[in-house]
Amino acid sequence: MSKRLRSLGLMSGTSLDGIDVALIETDGLDFVAPGPSRTFAYGSSQRELLRQALRDAVMVRDRRERPGVLANAERELTEWHIAAVKDFLSEQAIDQMDVDVIGFHGQTVIHRPERMLTIQLGDGALMARELGIKVVHDMRAADVACGGQGAPLVPIYHQALATTLRERPVAFVNIGGVANITYVGADGELIAFDTGPGNALIDDFFLVRTGRAFDENGSVAAAGRVDESVVAQYLGDPFFERAVPKSLDRNAFSGMSLGDLSTADGSATLTALTIRSITKAVELLPSPPERWVICGGGRKNNSIMSGLAKLLPLVISADDVGLNGDAIEAEAWAYLAVRSVLGLPLSFPMTTGVTIPTSGGTIAVPTPIQ
Repeated sequence: MSKRLRSLGLMSGTSLDGIDVALIETDGLDFVAPGPSRTFAYGSSQRELLRQALRDAVMVRDRRERPGVLANAERELTEWHIAAVKDFLSEQAIDQMDVDVIGFHGQTVIHRPERMLTIQLGDGALMARELGIKVVHDMRAADVACGGQGAPLVPIYHQALATTLRERPVAFVNIGGVANITYVGADGELIAFDTGPGNALIDDFFLVRTGRAFDENGSVAAAGRVDESVVAQYLGDPFFERAVPKSLDRNAFSGMSLGDLSTADGSATLTALTIRSITKAVELLPSPPERWVICGGGRKNNSIMSGLAKLLPLVISADDVGLNGDAIEAEAWAYLAVRSVLGLPLSFPMTTGVTIPTSGGTIAVPTPIQ
């Protein structure tokens, strides 16, 4: 039997909603035993610092640069994650010595694989020193350096989870700031790519119009009318016709205008864009999935879920098949950290476009006490 490690995953996603923490035990292969998890929500000042970091990251030309607030945001973000880990371990009565490794995603502030540029803010070495636990971070960089998209990396974890489901092919769709799909075929074939915007455009529009961070339950969108001409304009972008694999920056479509649409109509239109771009992904798959498992924050948006259910067969929330929909990405980062430590690949030709299966991640080892 291969060695099983206890790994803690930390995910701060493109939705800027908070830090997801999840503990799993895994051998980095087929065995996965999910443990407890928790989300630590960001406050408004934390979200604003990250939004400013996203704005300042536009100036970056080299992944080592930290202009504007980026250096401060990286330090602050790391401290927030360290505090979240300490609180989580304390709540769960887990000794830090019982955690073998931490998978630290960090905060993506720019993702331009065509320029071989991706930055996830986060100081893994500082985290390892403060917590006394080995930390794997910066997991996308190796893939991008080898010509891959650097995203999505979660598919190999989805493949492990798919062993508990009988339907094939099955699709896992994660709706965070950006939406992405993992296709697991009848023979285990793995294909993955970003489908288009997820929650980011909706959330940013809603924040500007209402001052609130998101459209809770999709209730405002449900009261609006979709502007089909705007949806068609978005879907006319060349991204949607590109071959897979492919990935998106969080702000890839943020420059497009909604004109004078009302808040309800704008929310409905952007929600429709998320739905249509996910359903359009079927055109890029070998065969239509028999089951669609929806993960991430978007599964809590009733307008998104009902819209998907009208257009796709057997749409179901991850929670309804015994998975923790809030924790899957954090669990995935815990899983990837173990694979990184073991030297196993994190990405594959049909998930990121990398030439050969590629491992990755920078491993930070706690500094010995002098």
